Formats: sequence, C-alpha cells, structure tokens
Amino acid sequence: MDRTELADFLRRRREQLTPADVGIAPGVRRRTPGLRRDEVALLAGMSTDYYTRLEQSRGPRPSVQVLAALARALRFSSDERDHLYHLVGHPAPGRDHPDKHVGPGLLHLLAKLDDTPATVITDLGEVLVQNRMHTLLVGDHANRRGLDRFYAWRWFNDPQAREIFPVEDWDRLGRKHVADLRATAARRSGDADVTGFIAEIRAASPEFEALWNEHEVAVRVSDAKRIIHPEVGVVDTICEVLVTPNSAQHLLVYLPRPGTDAAEKLDLLRVIGTQRLAAADVTPS
Repeated sequence: MDRTELADFLRRRREQLTPADVGIAPGVRRRTPGLRRDEVALLAGMSTDYYTRLEQSRGPRPSVQVLAALARALRFSSDERDHLYHLVGHPAPGRDHPDKHVGPGLLHLLAKLDDTPATVITDLGEVLVQNRMHTLLVGDHANRRGLDRFYAWRWFNDPQAREIFPVEDWDRLGRKHVADLRATAARRSGDADVTGFIAEIRAASPEFEALWNEHEVAVRVSDAKRIIHPEVGVVDTICEVLVTPNSAQHLLVYLPRPGTDAAEKLDLLRVIGTQRLAAADVTPS
C-alpha cells in the first residue's frame, strides 16, 4: 500500500469536486476549493476521522468495500477507480463482467433528480446507490449487507419488504421480479454470479421456485408501483427503468402517476425530509 500516493490522490480529487457535483448544498462560504473532508466521509458512509487519516498518510489499509464507497463518493471514472485499488494493493475489479461501480455521469444524473425518487441497481436487483428522495420514500438501503441488498431476495424472504405495497399488488410485483431475473439469467447464461444467486433464492423460497418454474420472461422497462408511506399515505408512481449500454446497471426513476395526488405527496415528503435534516442539525444545549 502506497500511503503517500493514496493520500495525494484522494486530496486532489476531493479538491476538484464542488458541492453541486455531488448534489449537496454549498452552505457557508468556503475558505478552500472543493469538498470538505467531512462531506466526503458522509458521502462514503464513514467517519470523518477515518477519512482524514487516509488523507494524512496514516490510515489503515482500506477494504475493497471502503474503496468502492470512496470511488463512488469522489465520482471516480472506472480508470480512477482501478488506480485507487492499485494504490492500496488490491486487485481492481475485472471489467469482463457486470460492474458494481456507479460512474460519475450516472451519479450526477441521480443527484440532479433532487425532487424525484431514483436509485441505481444491478441487473440482479442489488441496490447500489439511492438519492435522498428514494430513501425518504422506501427507506435506506445503505446499511443492508449481503443478499439483503437484493430486491428479489428480500421480496421472497423478508415479509417486511412487501409491507410498503398494497396486498393486491403482491402477486403482480412478485411475478415481475421473477420474469426480469429470467431474462437476466438467459442474457448472462453461464455466469457464476447469476447461477449462484438464482440457486440460493430458489432453495430459500418455495414461492419463488413455483414462479420460476412457470418460465415467464419480461425485461422490466416500466412498471406501476403504489407505495404506502407512513406519513403521506399511498403514493401512486410509474417506475421508469433506464439501462446502461451493457445492461449491467439500471436507473429506476419513480414518477408521479398523472391524474393522482402523487406529485403533491412527493412534494410533502421532500418538505418532511428537509425538516428532519434541519432538526438533526440542531445541537441540544
């Protein structure tokens, strides 16, 4: 691990970013260009002290999970992400299979959708990153680990995953999960990641197994989703799916269904989220 080069690389890339680049408010006047260390730490989901030590060439060797979070927070390109891994002494993720690194362009688009719930997932349904509105609407996936990060796994193995949807929609949504996975499994035939995931979910869920055996296939492009929020009620949305050129990552955008009150409820949800942030910034005396 080259601590000196790592520290220099992180610092210089941090100084090249602006708050607008990562979708955060600029706040008070800044004495130096770029993001602050605490802002990078927040975006990467780590403590400011840990990130500061990395920039001061005295931190521990980061894990691949930490490097992935840093690459995403600092909006690294794939080449920059690979360089980061090499500086730490980890092999860079291969590019001959679907990548979980969300590129800067997709992250910038996600940040620009500040009034619209949106998230980036893999073609297997693993949640990679959410914008603030998506977190407010369906909950925070950042701390989920392992198979719990996958939509289909939670749908068929965690009863709480369905509670935010009306019961009458469950069968249709479950079939959508399975049909989309069928299409992915065919497109990535022989891929160990896909066959392993499908085998685990088939073994764990008799419901999934039954639906899988029906062999329904449908690539998810657009879907109607009614989401039950505890504070604003049922939000009637249209989920549009935008796919990267290699189909490895999907940007899900939740738009208010025309003719419903979904737009007003999403506006209210944004206000509620802003009030929560403001309350969290108040330090008790």
